[in-house]
Amino acid sequence: MVPIEHYIIFSALLLSIGLVIILIKRSVIMILAGVELILNAANINLIAFSQNDPNLSGQMMTLFVIVVAVAESAVALAIVYQIFRHQGVSDVDQLNELKG
Repeated sequence: MVPIEHYIIFSALLLSIGLVIILIKRSVIMILAGVELILNAANINLIAFSQNDPNLSGQMMTLFVIVVAVAESAVALAIVYQIFRHQGVSDVDQLNELKG
């Protein structure tokens, strides 16, 4: 069995990579990818802690987080598509107004 410390270290690594992507990249798609990495880091923590304590329901919470992440991705990609269609840019710095 893998010790819980390995899961926590891997989760912290994913969280750090996600934060760096959000702070450095200017593309909306890359920012969404960073958010997904952060949500996956939370999922890994939920599963790791639920394996350590059987009274916790980490698997159910992880399924809930996955469903929320999928819904967030679908809505965000639809918004990004509409912004790109109307303004022709996907760079966050170039989006200075939301009206067409």
